[in-house]
Amino acid sequence: MIQGSMVALVTPMNADNSLDWQGLSALVDWHLEQGTHGIVAVGTTGESATLDVDEHLAVIRHVVDQVNGKIPVIAGTGANSTSEAIELTEGAKSAGADACLSVTPYYNKPTQEGLYLHHKAIAEAVDMPQLLYNVPGRTAVDMLPETVLRLAELPNIIGIKEATGDMGRAKAIIDAAPDGFKVISGDDETAVELMLLGGHGDISVTANVIPGKLAQMCELAIAGKAEQARQVNDSLMSLHRVMFLEANPIPVKWALTQMGIVAEGIRLPMTPLSEVYHEQVRTALRDAGLI
Repeated sequence: MIQGSMVALVTPMNADNSLDWQGLSALVDWHLEQGTHGIVAVGTTGESATLDVDEHLAVIRHVVDQVNGKIPVIAGTGANSTSEAIELTEGAKSAGADACLSVTPYYNKPTQEGLYLHHKAIAEAVDMPQLLYNVPGRTAVDMLPETVLRLAELPNIIGIKEATGDMGRAKAIIDAAPDGFKVISGDDETAVELMLLGGHGDISVTANVIPGKLAQMCELAIAGKAEQARQVNDSLMSLHRVMFLEANPIPVKWALTQMGIVAEGIRLPMTPLSEVYHEQVRTALRDAGLI
């Protein structure tokens, strides 16, 4: 079941920026132990933009093999070329992923009709569950609720990662979507409120560093236990905020190195966290008992 706390997993890299397969295995095992409900492999946080196609699919296969059916694996397969997105989605299906996550085409700024036809083409080409992903702050294109609802009628499209943080928009989609269509937060700070409105989970950056507490918060919110869910979320708010002091995944990868969980590799054009932010991230980690 695709629901709850789904970590937007970092891709561990060695100091020379080669992929750290041993580190990836250990990271997946830690999430299984901590109660994470699902893993998103090679999304934005996983540095999909700087992995080549072979690496991209190899990471998906590795995560699928390591998880071994214990929780769902969702593969990031979005691209701003429809044919490339289809290729990646076909590869994710062959690798055994349970679903894919397809971001709106970035940079080339398609129309709403272009967005509809892009995602429709992927859904018709590859028979696997597909989640839309709307994050206009990174892509420079916004998939409007009416386009989401058109796509929700297609059998393979099972939900959306809605990362605008706009609760009015989220509620409009939740209220009008077909039964079974999953609305999942992509914004950690507002995820608890989206779930309390009837959303189904959080694809989370913060879950990389504190997976157990994120899973607890999601379980409480989905169960409608608003006061308890908000209390847990309040304790996470400083972590939510420092994870975006610079572009994701710069802060979260640096935080994980401070925790001794991953090596220092991050690929250009992303760079290590600027020194001016080090103490803010360390303070948030200390306050959460993570270092």
